Amino acid sequence: MIMSTERIQKVLAKAGKGSRRDMEKAIEEGRVKVNGEAVTLGDRVGLSDTLELDGRPVKVEDIRARRVLVYNKPEGEVCTRRDPDGRPTVFDRLPELPGERWIVVGRLDLNTSGLLLFTNDGELANRLMHPSSQVDREYAVRVLGEVKPEHVQRMHEGVELEDGPARFTDIQEFGGSGANTWFHVVIMEGRNREVRRLWESQDLKVSRLKRVRYGSVFLDSDVRAGTWKELPKSEIDKLARLVELEPAPWKSIVQGKNDPNRRKVANQRTRRSVAAPRRKSGAIRRK
Repeated sequence: MIMSTERIQKVLAKAGKGSRRDMEKAIEEGRVKVNGEAVTLGDRVGLSDTLELDGRPVKVEDIRARRVLVYNKPEGEVCTRRDPDGRPTVFDRLPELPGERWIVVGRLDLNTSGLLLFTNDGELANRLMHPSSQVDREYAVRVLGEVKPEHVQRMHEGVELEDGPARFTDIQEFGGSGANTWFHVVIMEGRNREVRRLWESQDLKVSRLKRVRYGSVFLDSDVRAGTWKELPKSEIDKLARLVELEPAPWKSIVQGKNDPNRRKVANQRTRRSVAAPRRKSGAIRRK
């Protein structure tokens, strides 16, 4: 055990109830109670306490372990928990997390594939997504049409989109055939369709788009489309340090031989073993 008590706003943020600032506001508004009593900023909560937000219980004992999943999103899946049109969602194949919920870190549109991060730590998710954190995202992009040096220069220096200026902090060509050329690009925020719109600003069309890195986490070739991998504590701590969070306890989502998640892991390994090998992505590995 790392510590017996923790600040209430931090516990609520880790539980995915909102940012730490949002939870501080909830405390000030009297919406948070411990053992039936309203709390004030600076109060702490322990494992034996009963914590409530807006009259609903929050499990203290389940949120001390920080977990992160890497998921390889196929094209055609939506990034919502439920879709009114019945389309598959990125949550459909995730392992169970009793008493908690997976929070998606950034979204990908329907026709974009690749790396999605999921965590049970709301504060980690909020910091990774917030523009002020300046966490870089890397994409492999197949572009249709002739890409000229001036196009690359303008996108690197910055162009004005309908929702403000945008730019790639890095652009590297990775070859191609015919009218299509592959590039790897890096952006520092995640506005809607930002990568596609930057290329469209140069009258160029993106024919394929795949995210291959988020911060310190790369999409490894062993995580095939529609499968997930649990990050070890060392990689989770490295990701947390990017956004100035302290290390947290960790435990695997597979907790015993009868755990239903064990079968899901085994099924994924079977799918990987029979699948054809794939060349590793040429990610821009930055220190």
